Amino acid sequence: MEKCIKAPIDKEEIASLKSGDMVYITGTIYTARDAAHKRMAEALADQKALPIDLRNNIIYYMGPSPAREGRPIGSAGPTTASRMDKYTPELLDLGLGGMIGKGKRSKDVTDAIVRNKSIYFAAIGGAGALLSKAIVESEVIAYDDLGTEAIRKLRVENFPAIVVIDSAGDNLYERSAQGV
Repeated sequence: MEKCIKAPIDKEEIASLKSGDMVYITGTIYTARDAAHKRMAEALADQKALPIDLRNNIIYYMGPSPAREGRPIGSAGPTTASRMDKYTPELLDLGLGGMIGKGKRSKDVTDAIVRNKSIYFAAIGGAGALLSKAIVESEVIAYDDLGTEAIRKLRVENFPAIVVIDSAGDNLYERSAQGV
């Protein structure tokens, strides 16, 4: 099923989405990759505030290429999500609404998705130039010394993604592997 959703995303919207749904996201999402996740984990360990409020927000695992003239961002394809798995359960427990990446997630992440009624979306790898067209604004808001791994605030319009793991734990990748 195709659905248009808003970001940040609330629990009611998350509950309405099912594994396999195609969504178009409009609103504000954030980017963070390995280095930014490590910094956030260090901040939490030191009992410091995070640079973004996670509640109901969506993190896109992406590091952009430089923007072409007249564009807010360059190619913006997804990064392999499993690289963030060691940090993700804690962020979900703090209210993170969802994540966008590519590839499978660990059992710990799936359990945290279900526990927190969150969601995991996939963006299509290799389609970074196409995905960048849905990004209308980009601003570095934290860890600018990390370059492409800095945390960015993105405003997106009809950003395409697929629900992979829904809030009940139904996993599109597992169903597909089983031929269901």
